[in-house]
Amino acid sequence: MTNPDIARHFNELAKLMELHKDNPFKIRSYSNAYNKLRKNDQELAGMSEEELQGIDGIGKAIAAKIHELATTGKMETLEKWRAQTPEGIREMLSIRGFGPKKVKAVWDGLGVTSVGQLLYAINENRLVELKGFGAKTQETLKEKLEFHQRSQGQFLYRALDQAAEALLSQLRAAYPEEVFARTGALRRACPTLTHLALLTTLAPAASPTIPGIEEVKTTDDKTSATVDGFPLVIHHCSAANFGSRQFRHTGSEEFLKAFVERHPGIDFAGLATEEDVFAKAGLPYIEPELRESDWALELAANDQLPELITQEDIRGVVHSHSTWSDGIHSVRQMAEAARDKGYDYLVMSDHSKTAVYANGLSIERVKEQWAEIDALNEEMAPFRIFKSIESDILTDGSLDYPEEILAGFDLVIASIHSQLNMDEEKATERLLTAIANPYTTILGHPTGRLLLSRKGYPINYQRVIDSCAEHGVVIELNANPYRLDLDWSWIPYALEKGVKISINPDAHSMGGMDDIKYGVAAARKGGLTKNGCWNTDLIV
Repeated sequence: MTNPDIARHFNELAKLMELHKDNPFKIRSYSNAYNKLRKNDQELAGMSEEELQGIDGIGKAIAAKIHELATTGKMETLEKWRAQTPEGIREMLSIRGFGPKKVKAVWDGLGVTSVGQLLYAINENRLVELKGFGAKTQETLKEKLEFHQRSQGQFLYRALDQAAEALLSQLRAAYPEEVFARTGALRRACPTLTHLALLTTLAPAASPTIPGIEEVKTTDDKTSATVDGFPLVIHHCSAANFGSRQFRHTGSEEFLKAFVERHPGIDFAGLATEEDVFAKAGLPYIEPELRESDWALELAANDQLPELITQEDIRGVVHSHSTWSDGIHSVRQMAEAARDKGYDYLVMSDHSKTAVYANGLSIERVKEQWAEIDALNEEMAPFRIFKSIESDILTDGSLDYPEEILAGFDLVIASIHSQLNMDEEKATERLLTAIANPYTTILGHPTGRLLLSRKGYPINYQRVIDSCAEHGVVIELNANPYRLDLDWSWIPYALEKGVKISINPDAHSMGGMDDIKYGVAAARKGGLTKNGCWNTDLIV
């Protein structure tokens, strides 16, 4: 064990003890030990306890812990504090500039226990509610957390989508004679990714001249690099072979294997466009998002490919929050933004009363908001704001208001936000009870998952979807890039059962409405059509 390794153990110990507000004298002692040990040039692991005590500032207790680490690989005191601290909280403590006091504040104040949960809370503007956290601090912390995530090897689709858009714009301006396009899992719009992938006619030798990319390594047909901290792979090919290479790099391994098995002995090399590839196979063009498995090939062979939904098909913004609960902008601001973005209506669905962490609406405040919406609807017609609520599904499956209040909403989105540690049977029954409630219009984010942060609670998807079909309940595809829940893989079953999908941004700000883009991308992977989507039409 090296000196820096030993020192890091003491640094972690000091932070954990400060987090739990333990003895400040001991905290200072361990922190000082960290600073001394990491700079010491003696081989600490090979020294006896007596020799260690001879180092300036190292007393008997510190020496014993160093010796324990060197001989056993562990420190009992540190293990004790680790056991009392969620793994995600310990991860937060490792982020530079995010110290124990602030970590403790978000742990206690928001109940978050992972980096992903904290990023989601920031996305909902909840951090500014805590003492000592303003808008600027929130934004700075968001940048730190996202930088930390970039080093973990998995990224949300939105992050790489935005990076790809910026890079492609730059490349096309710098090399106007060349062709650049997305490829791989990025082109298939997978919810989480490991890297950016592009295909280009630019020669590999030119890769080192691309501005903004770093750590460039080039072979005959591939460049590996980083851009803005994200891993980047650029595949190179000729214009004459572009279609063949794009087809090869876009499809998943399962899709490509199934394609080859269906068309043995046919050479698909040397084709300029993907349309040429599909034409040679005697198939209609299959959209990139559908190229995950042989499912789409079967549909194509039977001429049953769906006409996939587009962002332009969405008529209204369903599931939004305002300053009445935990949103950043007022109802008026949200409505005007939705109208100005070209939508016909806004469904205002602030949090219900049980969601005290999100300033959920009491019955009195619900009625006050209704009055505001009535006035705005008169002023803004024909644009319309629908009175809604994101009602917590309580532990017994009931909704959060008495019937006379639920009856006053134009529609109700029912979601689980608490008591998430459930087994499949309990979670499923809780959802089924809520679905059967006659006031439930939409089932919100069915599994409660947060991508790269929290697995959803386990549910029996078939029973839930079947129940929605029975009771005429719409299922939300929550378009927030941290959720994308319902997962796209269950959309075909929902459509088979006649259940509509509503692509909802769960917008906590005017800009949050733009997340509809990511919901549409996920929906396309599941074969969703305009007719299968609830908010592609006016609602009543």
